[in-house]
Amino acid sequence: MDFDLQSNFKPTGDQPQAIKQLTENLNNKVKNQVLLGVTGSGKTFTMANVIRNVKRPTLVISHNKTLAAQLYQEFRDFFPKNAVSYFVSYYDYYQPEAYVPTTDTYIEKEAEINEEIDKLRLSTTTNLLTRDDVIVVASVSAIYNIGSPVKYGKFVLELAEGVTIAQRDILARLTDLQYERNDYDFHRGTFRVRGESIDLLPAYMDHGIRIDITNNKITGMYEFDPLTGNVIKVLHKTVIYPAKHYMTDPATYEEAFTKIRADLDIQSAKLKQEGKLLEAQRITQRTTFDLEMIKEVGYVNGIENYSIYFDGRKPGEPPYSLVDYFPFKGKDWLLIIDESHITLPQIRGMYNGDRSRKQTLIDYGFRLPSALDNRPLKFDEFMRKTDQIVYVSATPDEYEISLARTSSLEPSPKRRGNLASGEKGEVNAVVEQLIRPTGLIDPIITVKPSAGQIQDLMQEIEKRVKKKERVLVTTLTKRMSEELTSYLEERNMKVAYLHSDIITLDRQDILDRLRGGEYDVLVGINLLREGLDLPEVSLVVILDADKEGFLRSRTSLIQTMGRAARHVDSEVIMYADVVTGSMQAAIDEVERRRTVQTEYNKKHGITPQSIEKAIRARLVEEEKKDDTVERADLLAYMNKKDVLLPDEKKMFLKKLRAEMKAAAERLDFEAAIKYRNQIKTLS
Repeated sequence: MDFDLQSNFKPTGDQPQAIKQLTENLNNKVKNQVLLGVTGSGKTFTMANVIRNVKRPTLVISHNKTLAAQLYQEFRDFFPKNAVSYFVSYYDYYQPEAYVPTTDTYIEKEAEINEEIDKLRLSTTTNLLTRDDVIVVASVSAIYNIGSPVKYGKFVLELAEGVTIAQRDILARLTDLQYERNDYDFHRGTFRVRGESIDLLPAYMDHGIRIDITNNKITGMYEFDPLTGNVIKVLHKTVIYPAKHYMTDPATYEEAFTKIRADLDIQSAKLKQEGKLLEAQRITQRTTFDLEMIKEVGYVNGIENYSIYFDGRKPGEPPYSLVDYFPFKGKDWLLIIDESHITLPQIRGMYNGDRSRKQTLIDYGFRLPSALDNRPLKFDEFMRKTDQIVYVSATPDEYEISLARTSSLEPSPKRRGNLASGEKGEVNAVVEQLIRPTGLIDPIITVKPSAGQIQDLMQEIEKRVKKKERVLVTTLTKRMSEELTSYLEERNMKVAYLHSDIITLDRQDILDRLRGGEYDVLVGINLLREGLDLPEVSLVVILDADKEGFLRSRTSLIQTMGRAARHVDSEVIMYADVVTGSMQAAIDEVERRRTVQTEYNKKHGITPQSIEKAIRARLVEEEKKDDTVERADLLAYMNKKDVLLPDEKKMFLKKLRAEMKAAAERLDFEAAIKYRNQIKTLS
């Protein structure tokens, strides 16, 4: 198994020693390591070299989708011949099922699934089951229940040229794999029949598969372009994987249904004993309906709440998550936790919030107690499932530092005779990477009074715009970010606002447009803190820097300052009336790093140079826009159409929903109502 790293760059600065140390420690079975690397020092390139050296399947976990998308693109460029995958939450919008007892309000689960991300998620698990040269970049979705890898791996359809099999048997098996027959609207997760041939568009692929059958024998298989129908390549054999992660085996229905009904009887009796007759009737009705749906079609909305019965787990046992797909083949694997100071607390906090919501649903008869076992991993469960970990951060917390020190002080007997450099049997498990390959040093920091900060900010922006440089501005609240963006727009500045409401794949597009010059300024809150790779940004502005709290802590300030560190003329301006303890600690750390970097440059005769980095291809190709179907003309265009074809209807519904939301956000409720009514008519 080889990881073919392709890059025009060679390790320089602190990278060679960091790569060497991390690789030696991994080979010597050191459990925990920390890569303390400043922004722009090439931590991703270091990680890529380590992956190539150790040759193991690797999971990289990031704390937000924007950073995960950026890392995915970088690793995809480094390893074009290997299976680089992307695994994040596939919801553009998600309202979890919930109940509010105080107002007797039941909120049904509502979600808009991003089909492209769903495809990438399914592609991830398929790659893990079929290949060894896999790198997965994931968000904390990696700790959520997605079903057993054993059952997912068993639900496959293996086909080969020349095999004798009836067409109806293939169709029945595809249905078992949760593919739907649709002879008119051919899209991901569907199949269609043309005479004795079957066209399938796997849920995890961009291309379709055509299966030709003559006299109950497979005479040919082809991978084809679903748009043009052109054959891409001939297949002699293929394996079809499921269209969904949650799979149920009809052979286990009787046993699972028996357990579900037994638990239903217990829960119903418990509710009745507590005098909750309505709740008892409700849980009986809902569970009976779900069982009928599973029996008839093998799937029901919310089937994950019954996963414990189909997975064979006992109550309280951890669910199967993406992490379980890595040691599935019994091989060593590597976990890299990027921006660990944020990612680890996020992983730690997922379980309790999920349990609180589920317990309310159970108490009021909306779910069986088994719903509690459809959950994210607890932090200790997650840590037990891991193999070797590298924590990557410019500001690691004491927790991961302590884990690395424990690994250093207590080497296992297996590696005691073959240790990396260190005294008295110790290993260096905290690896610093402070020197940037380009010689860039950390930014100059200026503290200015908050009085008149907006006018001063505009002047600073204009200075950078004249030099074709970019600016990031971070605020404390969403409202302030929105108002500042509107204020700057009114003054003819090219500005955008990056926030959590923007769908996952569009966030990277906004960053690319900033780099390309479509925007000069980007305003945000939390998404502008860690990991963003924006070489054109020369100025980072921190408003209300003296407001102590999470967003203005030492760690957050250092991370935010780092966004400017990829430009030779980097500067950070903090608007504040007093210098807080967090501000001073951040300034002192940045000055320490500047000193180390400046001395290194003088010693080696290095002249700092700004990073030059091409704007990568889109994560997912943007759909071509129909100029005849834009906002004001959308309804009029539709009204001219006598009949809408299925694919046209789907396109129009998607556009209408987007426009309805946009109208509501700009408080144009009359337009939003028109769009809503048209959606109801089409639906």
